[in-house]
Amino acid sequence: MSIIDVESARAAFEDSTDFTVGLEEEFALLDPSSLGLVARFEELRDAAAADPVLAGSIAGELISSEIEIRSGRCSELASAFVAQRERRRRLFALAASQEVALGSTGTHPWSDYREQKIIETEHYRRVEEGLKYVAWRNNTFSLHVHVGLRGADRAVLVCDRLRPILPLLLAISANSPFLDGRDSGLHSARSQIFTKSFPRCGIPDTFGGWQPFADYISFLVRTRSIVEYTQVWWSIRPHFSFGTVEVRICDAQMTAPESEALAGLIVACVAQAARDVDEGVPWSDHPRRLIEENFWRAIRHGLEGELLDLDRGTAYPAAEALERLLTWSAPVRAELGIEPALPALNGAQRQRRVTDTGVGLSEAYAAVVAETRDTYAASAAEVTR
Repeated sequence: MSIIDVESARAAFEDSTDFTVGLEEEFALLDPSSLGLVARFEELRDAAAADPVLAGSIAGELISSEIEIRSGRCSELASAFVAQRERRRRLFALAASQEVALGSTGTHPWSDYREQKIIETEHYRRVEEGLKYVAWRNNTFSLHVHVGLRGADRAVLVCDRLRPILPLLLAISANSPFLDGRDSGLHSARSQIFTKSFPRCGIPDTFGGWQPFADYISFLVRTRSIVEYTQVWWSIRPHFSFGTVEVRICDAQMTAPESEALAGLIVACVAQAARDVDEGVPWSDHPRRLIEENFWRAIRHGLEGELLDLDRGTAYPAAEALERLLTWSAPVRAELGIEPALPALNGAQRQRRVTDTGVGLSEAYAAVVAETRDTYAASAAEVTR
């Protein structure tokens, strides 16, 4: 039986509020000595029950060696940062008390996916049964950002406009160069084993409005392709329950300032796309095959290769991706006070800089885990945007 209610989803968007923000950050659960993945989610979940704030903010993901922390719906970006910082602080304290370390890269550098356990929930049992190897292989960690938008048609149109932006966000956020104990040669191995493998994932088609989108979801339900909306794993999607546009393209970030800056950039992009829709700004509806070319370039080379200007049909250095997004979103960023400060090198580049000096993978990852702990566990008193 389907648990999808298309009409209720439309109503959620009609009642939604522009530019509310919700943050979701996924962490690897690690043995503090070996730094390998450990199946400890259920223990952390049970231990968190004594903390009402934390109990309502953590969630399981596909495997028992992963945990997600959620800010909840907040009125603006700054409020989401305040909420998420407090929840992170509590999560890291709880994990330490249970002798669990937390990692924040898009993939674990060496733990064997065959040794990981799928968590015991109805949703993930359904995922495992439906996908088998594709689900088993997906030991990945990401950042998801929800941005509230009022109006169902408007939400779909914003998703349409943001499709060409997704590869740029991936290039900026790429943070998973290592997998299976070796350098993958990719900047985002996470995207290759998740986004390029799962069905109904990656870059969606354009829909042009709510009704064609709803018709597609109804088709999936009618043909028994899906029974719940979360089986649509696109890198951007209108979220049926929350009345938000959810951006899901980015790798998990190794430091909290990067995660927050990236979230700010995503909020700005969604808000600018909404403004462009409202003002009827012309745009190019590029076919998915062209956007996919940039998607592959972002997976393979991150910020070190070239991306394609699809309007001009020319290449440009991928390192310019951030500046291009900042320039485009400048009007709405000025209104919302968003000034994301991201490092010149993404996480994949910085990880490789370390191993290129001859440092072993385990030692390099230990430094990443320490940086994650030192930045995410800290409870900053001042909110920066």
